[in-house]
Amino acid sequence: MVKYLFVLWTGIFVYVLLSVFLGPTGLSARHQLEREQERQQANIEHLRQINRELEDTMNSLLYDMDTLAIHAREQGYASQQERFIRIVGLGVNQKNLTSYGELVIAAEPHYVSDRIIRIIALCSAISIFICMVVFDILKHLKYYENRQPKGQES
Repeated sequence: MVKYLFVLWTGIFVYVLLSVFLGPTGLSARHQLEREQERQQANIEHLRQINRELEDTMNSLLYDMDTLAIHAREQGYASQQERFIRIVGLGVNQKNLTSYGELVIAAEPHYVSDRIIRIIALCSAISIFICMVVFDILKHLKYYENRQPKGQES
């Protein structure tokens, strides 16, 4: 009967092993979250760079009149002394299109649910138990076959 404790330990071992590697707080989910954190950090750094560029542009527009005049000309404005000839059909001024970053949505980690892990552990323990019972039955049948005298076979 002590050998049937092996069934219990097998179920516990399978559950712990699957939980550590594939569970919701396992190594696989943790690795996925670390990769996602690196991706989010890279996006934050990219957004910081864009923010610095926009702050530089804002400061130059606020405090440098020459830059402000150039930017106004790019937008189609002119001073009173200037005249423009507009050519229709050339499209939008592509120079002023600025990237303001992108929305990066965090990905959920993929893992095996705790319920599935429990079911797998229970099934493995039950299958080991069935194998042990079948082995014991076969062992007892062989034992009783060997105990019968050779002349009394039915």
